[in-house]
Amino acid sequence: MKYQKPKGTADIMPDQSSKWQYVEETARKLFEKYCYQEVRTPIFEKFEVFSRTSGETSDIVTKEMYDFYDKGDRHITLRPEGTAGVVRAFVENKLYGPEIQKPVKTYYMGPMFRYERPQSGRLREFHQIGVEAFGVDNPALDVEVMAMAINLLKQFGLTSLKLAVNTLGDDESRQAYRQALVDYLTPFENELSDDSKERLKKNPLRILDSKDSNDQKIVEKAPSILDYLTPQAHARFETIKELLSVLDIDYVVDSNMVRGLDYYNHTIFEIMSADDAFGGKWTTICAGGRYNKLVKELGGPETPGIGFGLGVERLLLVIENQSLPIAKKLDVYVVGIGEQTSTESLKLVQTLRNQGFVAERDYLDRKPKGQFKTASKLAAQYTLTIGESELVEKTANLKNMQTGTEKKVTLADVYQDFALLINSITEE
Repeated sequence: MKYQKPKGTADIMPDQSSKWQYVEETARKLFEKYCYQEVRTPIFEKFEVFSRTSGETSDIVTKEMYDFYDKGDRHITLRPEGTAGVVRAFVENKLYGPEIQKPVKTYYMGPMFRYERPQSGRLREFHQIGVEAFGVDNPALDVEVMAMAINLLKQFGLTSLKLAVNTLGDDESRQAYRQALVDYLTPFENELSDDSKERLKKNPLRILDSKDSNDQKIVEKAPSILDYLTPQAHARFETIKELLSVLDIDYVVDSNMVRGLDYYNHTIFEIMSADDAFGGKWTTICAGGRYNKLVKELGGPETPGIGFGLGVERLLLVIENQSLPIAKKLDVYVVGIGEQTSTESLKLVQTLRNQGFVAERDYLDRKPKGQFKTASKLAAQYTLTIGESELVEKTANLKNMQTGTEKKVTLADVYQDFALLINSITEE
């Protein structure tokens, strides 16, 4: 029987994993500059963690979640997104306490799971990098989060970027807009898709996010939430726009953007790319927003929060053809000539690694020519050759592969300080 990976999943092979590591390491370094710290949550949670927070009418809950009952008859869900699990951990570990410095800035990386039609950049097991910041309801933090996301994408060499922002306002704004939207959509009820007919009763704002082409035509002339903002919500959104301008961040206002999850309020945003990987079409690669009621929804005190999520697979499509500094350098290749040198070769590579060098040796008993060929293929900067005569003399031949300079060195010097030997051969 031939076994294959499940549909909608991917094997990340050694020749690809270096790109993933580069993306993750670049993100970690940037997040640390903004004082974010990593949080790691379980890959599965109780079903209610996502059904309560994502919204019972959302596509994630109704169509996409991988949920099942375990052997203890507990309703379990593989996480479809990162925010709800981080919020659950925030509440369970009482990070809202008065003794804890605010804002609490966290980031996460890892696999997510949604049952949807697999396509380029979208799999059933996919990976996200995201940030979540809790405890501060300041527009400046909203803008900092957006600026950090743009900064991260630019570090990957992305230049064709567009930031789209909107506000969902406060509770009063949402209620007024909800009624205006119901009044507008009700005459079109029979023309709406089945999903949108259901949403009209439970969550009409979600119809603005419908993927149905006829629904999209109907909502083109729907009222704008910007016309129903309270003075406070309006002033907050104006501050957001002013701060973006202060940081010289270009943006567009998209009043029909609502995001796909129910927990957002006030600021929401998407960052799109028109890279060739997407056929030149603007495609969202990063999105997020503010969620001031989500912590309370999961049992904690009312605590403001904001964050974003970024799809790693989709990002890798964009940076696939770029020259990234991800090549792993090989400092030293140890060439062992003759069976008697195997033990010493093992000792040499282990010592070099302990001294901080990337070192490799032959394991296939190849002839010297084959070993040197491998060293060149791996782009080794130096070779350290030891044969049976060198073994007796307790010496080795050190060669700079870039310049061709060679020098006989003692094994004692290699074991004591190989860096000093490299400097000496470089100076020569």
